[in-house]
Amino acid sequence: MKKLHSRLVYIGVLVFSVLFLFVGNCVATSGAPDFRTYDDELIVISAVVTEVFPATDGERFPWTLEDEVPIVVPFNARIISGEREGEVLRRIYQNIPDPYTLSEREVSVGNRIMLVFDIHRDIYVFNGFQRINPVFFLGIIFLLLMIFFSKKKGFNSIIALGFICAAIFTVFIPAILAGRNIYAATLVIVTYSIISTLLIVIGPNKKAISAMLGCLGGVFFAGILMAIMGGIVRLTGVVDRESLNLLFFNIDLRAIVFAGVILGSAGAIMDVAMSISSSLWEVKQARDDVTDGELGVPQNPANFRSLFKSGIEIGKDILGTMLNTLILAYIGSSLTVILLIASGTGSFVELFNMEMIVVEFLRAIVGSFGMFLTIPLTAAISAALYSR
Repeated sequence: MKKLHSRLVYIGVLVFSVLFLFVGNCVATSGAPDFRTYDDELIVISAVVTEVFPATDGERFPWTLEDEVPIVVPFNARIISGEREGEVLRRIYQNIPDPYTLSEREVSVGNRIMLVFDIHRDIYVFNGFQRINPVFFLGIIFLLLMIFFSKKKGFNSIIALGFICAAIFTVFIPAILAGRNIYAATLVIVTYSIISTLLIVIGPNKKAISAMLGCLGGVFFAGILMAIMGGIVRLTGVVDRESLNLLFFNIDLRAIVFAGVILGSAGAIMDVAMSISSSLWEVKQARDDVTDGELGVPQNPANFRSLFKSGIEIGKDILGTMLNTLILAYIGSSLTVILLIASGTGSFVELFNMEMIVVEFLRAIVGSFGMFLTIPLTAAISAALYSR
């Protein structure tokens, strides 16, 4: 009966997730303006380089500033996608306007590239290297290894992750572009992610429920704290050049910072909540296994106080490592920009007062506060459920 109940909940969550994606996308995109900046007459195709000719306009540029010239590399390529697959295109040009930036390396035979066909001018233009395929195959290998080692839970984790990614790209992103309330959309997506992940991966049991409630409490607390701190430090949301480009879409940049902080910390908070909930369940099971006499009565049964105390002790160890995880992750993701800013200023006061740096600190600190609340909240809920 219990297995049947779990299967019904599992199927119900999958059905709800599909409906959530469909209905959410309809609601998010209804009445949304079309922000596409590319002409419909531009067609992107995949190709592979078959022959490369010597570079023109100065051949190889000399390594001196006064002689700086662009590199123009002519090449032939064979189309590998679309209706014209197999056709060989001759004399396509790769233009590297500023070779000193090393923004693009030259093409070579065998490279998979992206070409754009401009119908108006009837020409193909080099649009960059095709980089996603190696990453895609590496991801496939990881997923297969995950299923091999984790079996059913690994498979369910992949299903849950797929639904979360789909929700972000089919509901959350369109909702932002359509001008919906970003704060509300963020909380809806995070809530859906937490509930669906725990029910799909763990199942409808006490461990999932306690982790779910503790995680939701930590995330919502982090959201409130971030909203308050955003006003206190007077955030504008303009943290980089890409943020300025978003002004064209009339998007609330402060809300985007809020969404980034909450989405970034939700995963770590969920990890903390699940770790404590699962650990306390094992503690409870271990104590119940130590029985006294023929009646099988536990010698030292788990009660609320002992489980809560164990949860706090476990949480202390988890918090120490998760703080490093959050801070190092955020610093690592912004290392290039931080280096550029630091190289241009000799004052740490100026550096630490730049909005981009302040936002990175807020990401780590607000996420840490969310985890800090999640620990006692999850411990208390787990102790209450498990001691019954």
